[in-house]
This record gives sequence, C-alpha cells and structure tokens, in this order.
Amino acid sequence: MSIKNIPTLQQLAVQSLLSNQALAISALEFMPTNFFPPLFKEAFDGRHLGLLKAMVAAWPFACLPVGALMKTPDVEALQAVLEGLDMLQSQKVRPRRWKLQVLDLRNVHHDFLGVWTGPQAGAHSTETGSEKQVGRYLPRYVLRPRLKVVTDFSFRFQLKEHQTCLLQWAQQRKGSVRLCCLRMTICALPVEIIKKVLDIFHPHYIEELELFTNQVLPFLGHFASCLGRMRNLHKFRLTQIYLSTDRVVCPILTYTEEKCAIKFLSQFSKLNCLQHFSMNGVSFSSDHMKHLFRCLKTPLESLCITLCQLSQSYLKHLSQCLRLCHLKHLNLNGVELSKIRPTHLRVLLENVADTLQNLELMQCRMKDSQLSALLPALSQCSQLTRVNFYDNNLSMAVLKDLLQSMANLSKLTVELYPAPLECYDRQGYILVEKFTQVCPELWDIVTAQRQPKSVAFATRHCLECYRRCVYDMESTLCWCWQ
Repeated sequence: MSIKNIPTLQQLAVQSLLSNQALAISALEFMPTNFFPPLFKEAFDGRHLGLLKAMVAAWPFACLPVGALMKTPDVEALQAVLEGLDMLQSQKVRPRRWKLQVLDLRNVHHDFLGVWTGPQAGAHSTETGSEKQVGRYLPRYVLRPRLKVVTDFSFRFQLKEHQTCLLQWAQQRKGSVRLCCLRMTICALPVEIIKKVLDIFHPHYIEELELFTNQVLPFLGHFASCLGRMRNLHKFRLTQIYLSTDRVVCPILTYTEEKCAIKFLSQFSKLNCLQHFSMNGVSFSSDHMKHLFRCLKTPLESLCITLCQLSQSYLKHLSQCLRLCHLKHLNLNGVELSKIRPTHLRVLLENVADTLQNLELMQCRMKDSQLSALLPALSQCSQLTRVNFYDNNLSMAVLKDLLQSMANLSKLTVELYPAPLECYDRQGYILVEKFTQVCPELWDIVTAQRQPKSVAFATRHCLECYRRCVYDMESTLCWCWQ
C-alpha cells in the first residue's frame, strides 16, 4: 500500500462508526462537527438509513445539501431524510447543536464534501465556512430561521415516484415545513396534477420557470393567477404553446382563448424581477405580443424568440418596447426574416447598441438587401462579444460588407459567419473547391483590421451527410469530402 492510499484517522473513525450503527447514533451529540459531512456521505452511499435519519435530526449546520448526493432519484434515501426531519420536528427539546434551517435537494453542489471545505474550513471554522459556501447558492429568504425544503422540479408527462413522495410529505406538513421550488419545468402534465402541485409550492419562491403544454385553454386559465404571484421570477421560458387566431373556423373557442390569453399575459405586469424571457415555437398573435410587451415592468437582460413566425407588426412592437432598450442578449434563431422588411429590426438594434453583447441570428434566411439594411446599426453595437449569422443567404459581396462593418468591434470573441451563396450549386449542394478558395479571402478581411479570437465560416448542412463544412484558419469538410 502506498503512502497516498493510507486512510486518515478520520476515515478510520468513520468506517468504525458505520460498522456499529447504534454506537454512531449515540455518539452524534458529542461528535466533532467536521465528522458529520464525511459520515453522512458514507451513510447515504451505503444506505445506512437508520443512521441517516438520526444525522438529519442532529445536523449541526444551517444547510444540508443532500441533493449533491442524489445523482439519480432514490426514493428510500429521500424517505429516510424526510423521516429525519419528522424526528426533528417531533422533539419537544431540540438537540443542543441542532442548527438545520434548509434541506437543499437541488443538485447544484458538484461535490458534497467540497461544500464543507475551503480556505475558511479549518478545525475551528468548519461550521462557518460550510454555511457560507452553501449560502452562496441560496436566496436570502431561504436562510431565515424556519425549516425549508429547497428543490428544483421538472414535471414531464407524469409524476415520478420520488416527486410524489416529496409532494405528499410536504402537503401533510404545510404548517411546519415550507417547500420551495426555485427552478420549475412543467411539460405536458394533466391540468388536475398541475393544480395540486401549484397548491403545494409557494409561487413566491420560484425564480426560473418553463412551461410546455398542449392543453392551452384550461392551463392558462388556471395558471394566470399563480403566475402573478411569482414575484421573484427572473427567468421565464414558454415552449410550444399555440393559440389559434382563426375566428372564422371557431369563433366561440377563439373568444375563450382570447380571454385566457389576455388574463395570462396581463400577469407580466406583476413580474418585477423578470430579466430573461424566452419563447420557443410559441404562436401568439401580434396583438397578444403587443399586450405582453406593454405589461413588462422591468428592463429585460435577454430576449430569446426562436422557431417562431414573426410578422411586420410583431417586430414593430419589439422595436417600440421601452423595456428592451437595455438588452444584453438577443436571440432570433430560426425566425424567418426573408419576407419581412428589416426596418424595425434595425431600430431595435440601434436601441440596444450600447448594451448588446450576444446577437444570435442563425437560420433566419436573411437576404442581401435585408442584412445590408442592418449594417449601420450593427457597426454601432460596440459591446458585442458574440455574433452568429449561420444559415443566412448572403452573397460574397455583402458578406465582405458585413465583415468590414464588424471590423471596429474590438470586444468580439466569437464570430460565426455563413459561407457565401457562391459556395453552392443550383440544387444547393456544396462546391467544396469554391468554399476552400473564398474562406481565406474572407479571413484576411477580418485579420486586416484586428486580431480575432474565434472566427468561423460555415456552409449549410450538407444535403447528403447533414454535416457542415467549416473554415477557421483551415478547412474541415463534411463527411462526403473526407
């Protein structure tokens, strides 16, 4: 055995305690605090459920980040931890060293033992150091002196066993324990289950939310009031939500949809912490979006509208919204702009020129005339660090103009440009020889003005192998040409 493999005295003591569970439980009251994290981890990994319950009830730190140990859902271990909380709540006289305020079930701490170590975690400061380490990941309100269970929840199609276990436990103890979900994803759950879930969680604590449902009418109708109570929500994502606007086909249904949509979108006026808003594959009418943007109360930091159909009036509402004038991130990937006049997009870029850092315009199918109209605004975006123009239909001449316009943007670190139209034949197949010929010329335009950090020119996906040809100082061809 090498010197590195010799166990420490603490490791030997932990193994000895694990071999005698009764002794370990009786020793918890007098055990040094720095023994608790390694012993808890070994008890959790070894499924010593009795010891696990006792350690939760005697935990000497403000937070127990047990989620770091649950790489995969473990119902029995979760039940043991929750029973430990019940033991704690049932004791008339709390343990002398008990300090537990937060049970953290989120998998945000990559190393359970690493949470309790650091520059301040010495023999006499393990407790203080660990609390500070854990506290960095939690909002202030979850560190108040009342027992809280903090989690992230992803509901996809049906509740899983460990989710049902936690929800039932929390429902029965609403008076003594508060269940706080910071990040929630709701995906195609039956409305009845969603109602029960939202009755258990406190909407005030939700900070990140993603909604994906095909039951638009009953869901939005019930969810609107709940959304309005999410006063700490700062990241909101809507995915694949469709509202019909065809009043000729079904006037009664669309009238109901209209009421639900307006009620839902009006709740944005109450989201005073919202900074990041995203819509992916969402179909709202232009009037709906006008109402939404009017309801925004705080400046957004990022706006992501992807795989959506935008009309001229839609872009007009975007350009006129005062809450979008300080955007740092704008993502319109997959939004077809080939049939839309670029006037309002140019105005939007001019409005955010002093703050915009990340611009994503991939797969927008922009033509020469449209991009040319944006060039004056793009050249003013002095804070840009990343741009993506992949999969736009630009000629060699306009692509050169684009590179010239970006020449003075010194903060750029990532630049992704499309190969020019001259690199394809009439059927859309890649002309590899042309690609390898023009890309060095384009590269020279960039390097003539500044020293770029990461620049790439790429073709559309090959019609045969569905791979791109990419040039970043040298060519990497698709599989058909390798």
